[in-house]
Amino acid sequence: MQDFLTGIAFFLIIEGLVYALAPRFLVEVARLLPTVPERQLRIFGLGAVVLGVVLVWLARR
Repeated sequence: MQDFLTGIAFFLIIEGLVYALAPRFLVEVARLLPTVPERQLRIFGLGAVVLGVVLVWLARR
């Protein structure tokens, strides 16, 4: 449970930094998202999941 909460905390820290340091960029990306094809979003999302799993695996080795 401690690892889960640590992961959530890191997510919130990174998400908060994006909003605090680059709000205009975030708004622009949100405007562009509807124009990105669904398949491309899925591929990006799956790539992010794979990268996250690999990073966790490397950290736990």
